[in-house]
Amino acid sequence: MASHYEAPIRKPLVTGNKSYHDVSVDIAAPIEGKANNQWWIVFGISLSAFLWGVGCIIYTISTGIGVWGLNKTVGWAWDITNFVWWVGIGHAGTLISAVLLLFRQKWRMGINRSAEAMTIFSVIQAGLFPLIHMGRPWLGYWMLPIPNAFGSLWVNFNSPLLWDVFAISTYLTVSLVFWWTGLLPDFAMIRDRAVLPFQKKIYSLVSFGWSGRAKDWQRFEEVSLVLAGLATPLVLSVHTIVSFDFATSVIPGWHTTIFPPYFVAGAIFSGFAMVNTLLIIMRKVCHLEDYITVQHIELMNIVIMITGSIVGVAYITELFIAWYSGVEYEQYAFLNRATGPYWWAYWSMMTCNVFSPQLMWFKKLRTSIIFSFIISIVVNIGMWFERFVIIVTSLHRDYLPSSWTMFSPTFIDIGIFIGTVGFFFSLFLLYARTFPVIAQAEVKTILKSSADNYKKLRDKK
Repeated sequence: MASHYEAPIRKPLVTGNKSYHDVSVDIAAPIEGKANNQWWIVFGISLSAFLWGVGCIIYTISTGIGVWGLNKTVGWAWDITNFVWWVGIGHAGTLISAVLLLFRQKWRMGINRSAEAMTIFSVIQAGLFPLIHMGRPWLGYWMLPIPNAFGSLWVNFNSPLLWDVFAISTYLTVSLVFWWTGLLPDFAMIRDRAVLPFQKKIYSLVSFGWSGRAKDWQRFEEVSLVLAGLATPLVLSVHTIVSFDFATSVIPGWHTTIFPPYFVAGAIFSGFAMVNTLLIIMRKVCHLEDYITVQHIELMNIVIMITGSIVGVAYITELFIAWYSGVEYEQYAFLNRATGPYWWAYWSMMTCNVFSPQLMWFKKLRTSIIFSFIISIVVNIGMWFERFVIIVTSLHRDYLPSSWTMFSPTFIDIGIFIGTVGFFFSLFLLYARTFPVIAQAEVKTILKSSADNYKKLRDKK
């Protein structure tokens, strides 16, 4: 009998008989080689969508917010829906990296780098919306409490919209530092492999003189832990504060105390789905099937299934509380969501967010790459509808039937949204060509314990 015992469920996290050198070569390949045709096609589509969005933004700012479909009753619509959606997507990255680092989960190694990059790029998209929504983006600094800049004029510290500015800027800063710190050993690896002097110079600048000595690693691990500890409560607080935009108001359908935890669960849900979407594309385009394995995708799907169930419970709780409150306006708000003119949006949200993740209970489905890809997109469509339903259906019919109205987006609304999606994918594709997509130094630390060829060698002994 062998002297070691190992749980039979632990599948290898790195497949394909890799040595340390192979890991470096595979991870540097997308950066060192020429971009393939698939990359150029996707990048071309993303860039054109982004440029179309830029055109719509310029038109909005030069003409005024009146070009959107907003009216007197529905004063908030697509802009804030997209803002909350993008902030939500930004939650999975830091969560995957920080929380799983604190819990010492090894399976995060293959996916954390892409997830962190996704966080930063989606928070950038989210930050665009409040600026455009102001109508005068050059006055964006008015949102910051700068002392004595306006005499006695101060921002309203009671407004959750102001807390948003603080929460999201802090979140972006911490995520950026966390991401960059993790990249240092990877940048150093590319620096040492670089042949062109210019490339070598750039990578030696961004790697901050990383030498790989024990001292470097010790500091690296300390800083990673501290940042992970900082980022974890931030993940919870940021989306809690975003939910306060609604929960602190008195509009039926909005002033619900369940919003903070329910928004956080929804954010993690949509974020993990977006990570899945990106990773499934990345593993194919960059040929990283040995590092982003089916097991990684399966574990992500389990998280999607759990958070989807939490969101489902939150929807039922909302309906129950509306009924239990005895307030007819509150009850009407929820009845109107399910049976009013926007019923299709409500039922799309229910189907995508509550029913579709339940299919992940079947192992055959959650280990299928194509099925995971479809579900990851379906979930994000559902989460977009969730924000749309919360915002628009609660506003479009208020206490006065004479002011009831419908909201329909203009092509500018749609164009700006498509533009941010294009911007997000353009950033992600450029990142995949210049930054190591997988944390090679971290993957190497688990190579001996969880790569399949090392397991075979050990079992022979």
